[in-house]
Amino acid sequence: MGTAIDPEQPLPVYVQLKTLLIEEIINGRYGPGDRLPTEHELCTIYNISRTPVNRALTEMAEEGIVLRQRRHGSFVNPDWVPPHTAVNTVEVVVPEGCWEAVVRAAAPPGLSLHIVQVGLSDLRQVLIRAVAEGRAPDLAVMDSVWVHEFAASGFLTPLGELDADWVRDEYERDFVEPFRSANKFDGRPVAVQAEADVAGIWYRRADVAAVGHEPPRTWGELAALGSALAKRGTAIPLTLPGGSLAGETATYFLLSLLASNGASVLGHSAVTLDTAAATESLTFLRQLLHAGIIPAESVSYERDVPMRQLAQGRASMAIGGSYDAPALAAEASLTTEDLLDEFGFIAMPAGPRGPAATLAGGMVYGIFRQAASPQQTMRLLRAVTSVDALTRMSQETLQLAPRHTALERAAARSPFLRATGTMLEQAAVRPPTPPYARVSAQLHALLESVLSERQEPQVAAARTADLISAITGLPVA
Repeated sequence: MGTAIDPEQPLPVYVQLKTLLIEEIINGRYGPGDRLPTEHELCTIYNISRTPVNRALTEMAEEGIVLRQRRHGSFVNPDWVPPHTAVNTVEVVVPEGCWEAVVRAAAPPGLSLHIVQVGLSDLRQVLIRAVAEGRAPDLAVMDSVWVHEFAASGFLTPLGELDADWVRDEYERDFVEPFRSANKFDGRPVAVQAEADVAGIWYRRADVAAVGHEPPRTWGELAALGSALAKRGTAIPLTLPGGSLAGETATYFLLSLLASNGASVLGHSAVTLDTAAATESLTFLRQLLHAGIIPAESVSYERDVPMRQLAQGRASMAIGGSYDAPALAAEASLTTEDLLDEFGFIAMPAGPRGPAATLAGGMVYGIFRQAASPQQTMRLLRAVTSVDALTRMSQETLQLAPRHTALERAAARSPFLRATGTMLEQAAVRPPTPPYARVSAQLHALLESVLSERQEPQVAAARTADLISAITGLPVA
């Protein structure tokens, strides 16, 4: 809305307004059943008198475009089909798993969707290739760490261009940090968080209780618990994704470990990996390896191996994320309601330099510049990120809703969501940088080199810092 109406034009003012409103409906600004602005609001928006507003709405009602309800307003008739207008189908690409069901459940009535599922390990390349070939989807669900890379390459539409009112009234006011800022590029939001998750340690409650320990809060307590489990005969006290085969899951773990000791990889203007805090983090991992607490084979694990080991009773603890809850429940033949009776989840225990900390991540919705139906796609985006849709998603998947209102609603019914929601308040995020994929690859290699004992922790951290400096153009602090 907001296109000017010119009283000096030969076309009557009411016809101009009627034309604008019909265009807004066709473009998806108002969907079937949506309420149009009131007569008073339209007078204010377009700086016109009430007479042409009333006539425009009256004619639209007579033509079956809107339904007028006394004292309630004018609503788009769900049965109205614009003449000579083809039905627009919104093309959506999602990762395998729950996402197609989530999008379909929240989609507005009457919106035609064509959804393609792609394996998460292939999703980034599939989207890049689609853009290069001029056939990008309208909307995609993708990893939040790709946002800056895609935005810097011009792939994504700033959301304010499609609906500035929604960005001001809903995005800026209700979406949670750290994602609200992380999903901006050049100060403008270019993606919306679809869900949030936090990194931490899953553990078998019975195993921890059997050795007389509480869930660990510090590195020292984690090492003591791991040693007690090893002495008890546990095959794998602590399992983790330890190398390149685990992909982004390995990076997610390493960054959460660094955060637990006050270390990081990138600051605002420098590479911050070559520090005493980072070296201590890597040295702690090496100590757990030598103590037989984590397996040397972890360097060759794929991303889903640790959760399978935990679910099957071969491991007592596994480093992962809150997003693992549905997969862990399925592998252990439990419902998500029963999962927390057998398994617990905690933030990464605190190192000597930092409090118990965690890393936050998740998937986002992004609208592509090549979208054939940008307004219809924005309509879908508003629907899938509504408070009701996000509350439902959170309750069904145990993922955190990225809006304050939805997060509070879902957490009120779930102790797990209350606990992980509290972790989110102090969480760090993965470094938002356009060449993130190459930075992440170096972090995989760093983790693998430490656990395979190819390099000493301090040497490995310094070398990786130099490589990341070359990739990002930032100096090493």
